[in-house]
Amino acid sequence: MRPILYSFRRCPYAMRARLALVSAGIDTELREILLRDKAPEFLEASPKGTVPVIVAQDQTIEESLDIMDWALVQNDPEGWLDFPPEGRALIEECDGPFKTALDRYKYHSRHGADPEAERAEASKFLRKLDAQLDGQAYLYGPNPTLPDMAILTFIRQFANTDRAWFDAQDWAQLKRWLTAFTDSPRFATIMGKYPKWQAGDPVTVFPG
Repeated sequence: MRPILYSFRRCPYAMRARLALVSAGIDTELREILLRDKAPEFLEASPKGTVPVIVAQDQTIEESLDIMDWALVQNDPEGWLDFPPEGRALIEECDGPFKTALDRYKYHSRHGADPEAERAEASKFLRKLDAQLDGQAYLYGPNPTLPDMAILTFIRQFANTDRAWFDAQDWAQLKRWLTAFTDSPRFATIMGKYPKWQAGDPVTVFPG
């Protein structure tokens, strides 16, 4: 029986979970969730009500990074788990200080924040990534690994907050890395559009 994946197309956490499922070749029953009108079946599976969520036969996995690890432990044909230990710390920096500053930049009115100050704070992480990418295609060598795919969806979110400003910055390696990702067939695969799921709908298999 296929695992059930509750997802939302534009959520960067759900995006990175879908990336790992595609890489691992694990088919799921995709249920696209509308965050302002959440299906009761989704809330029953995960009362916290955030995507992504995997419901497998023996467990429910409610965190995107845990879903990535779960998928890749089962099958890792592209070697995404082949990265040094410091890669985990880089993901933690992305998910912690960078994401906090990103949210306060993107949703500054909601947070009562200074968007330029928050953008400057988030940019510290981007400059760090740009330096690490100098001379290599991905964060830890010539091929993508879990840290690349766990972080890139949030870099895309930051870039799209003010694209003109982002494109004007002097971080050529970061922009090259992001463009390679967003122009890739893999990105196109995970960004397919699906209608909101409700009970009784035909099964949608992802990635299929």
